[in-house]
Amino acid sequence: MSFRQIVGHRRLKRLLARAVHTGTLPPSLVFAGPEGVGKQQMARALAMALNCLEPVSGAAGERDACGTCAACSRIARGLHPDVVVVRRADDKSGIVISQTRDLIRQVGYRPFEGRCRVVIIDDADELGSDSQDALLKTLEEPPTRNVFVLVTSRPNLLSTTVRSRCCVLRFAPLGAAEIADALVGAQGLSDADARAAAALSGGSFARAMGAGASERAQARAVAAAVLTEAVGTADVRARLAISAALLKSAGRKGKDTGKDAEKDRDGKGAGADRESVAARLRAMGSLLRDLAVLTTRAPETALVNLDLRADLEPLARQYDRDRISRAFSAVGRSLVALERHYASPKIVADWLVLQL
Repeated sequence: MSFRQIVGHRRLKRLLARAVHTGTLPPSLVFAGPEGVGKQQMARALAMALNCLEPVSGAAGERDACGTCAACSRIARGLHPDVVVVRRADDKSGIVISQTRDLIRQVGYRPFEGRCRVVIIDDADELGSDSQDALLKTLEEPPTRNVFVLVTSRPNLLSTTVRSRCCVLRFAPLGAAEIADALVGAQGLSDADARAAAALSGGSFARAMGAGASERAQARAVAAAVLTEAVGTADVRARLAISAALLKSAGRKGKDTGKDAEKDRDGKGAGADRESVAARLRAMGSLLRDLAVLTTRAPETALVNLDLRADLEPLARQYDRDRISRAFSAVGRSLVALERHYASPKIVADWLVLQL
């Protein structure tokens, strides 16, 4: 995938393309940002631009890969000998010291066939402290014709010394409009479906691509039900009972057994699946945004969940602007706690319903 094929991140794409063209690319980089926003794709696009046999030059002094030559094709298929991808050995351990030592030995040799060897360390936050220490000198003074790209969604887990030896590029969540446009082109979705998927993606194109229509519909239905029930009561016990809907298993059909329901409330069963809860919270944020649109009498085209307008209008009469603002802020804080700090889904859901 070339730079021009990556969704969003125009500034970063121009920055990297110009650095490749002028030969000023730093030899050690950190690509930091949320999961699914295109960091790994950007790393591969950089590898292509550096090794493409028929590079494309832009008008602004930029260099991109053609995407079709033998080198680009092999990089895209993961078969190029000079594009090295390092991942953790298994689910139980991070990137172990033996992998790091092998890598350091490998970069001591000249690239096999490309202009430059590109080492992509995927989920670099999985590097143990010993592995990070072992890499320090290599990152500070990489051997000639070697570029390191450390890809991470948790840059704070990299040591300060590692980060100080790298140029850190920060990837922001993608805009909903960018994701929607890409979905229409990539998956042939209707404009309405693409906008709904983008609204529930949290700025992640990978998440938007992976979510099916049934999952999106289920997440929105749960979020709408919670907002509707929460507005009708201020009783703490009743509110906490409402939070069970956010935890209930997305895949379960029919009536829960007592044992399954208890697991959902404890946050230990399938209903406590972190991604399912996060999807419902993102759906809730999207609905709250539409409630704000309805209260301001903005044009109908501004609604993300246009197909739910009839259901949202009664809610808009009960949620005033201040309440919408507080609820939207609470949803955002809940998502941060869930996705970045790995808080218990049950605790997050209970806290959230008390704020609505």
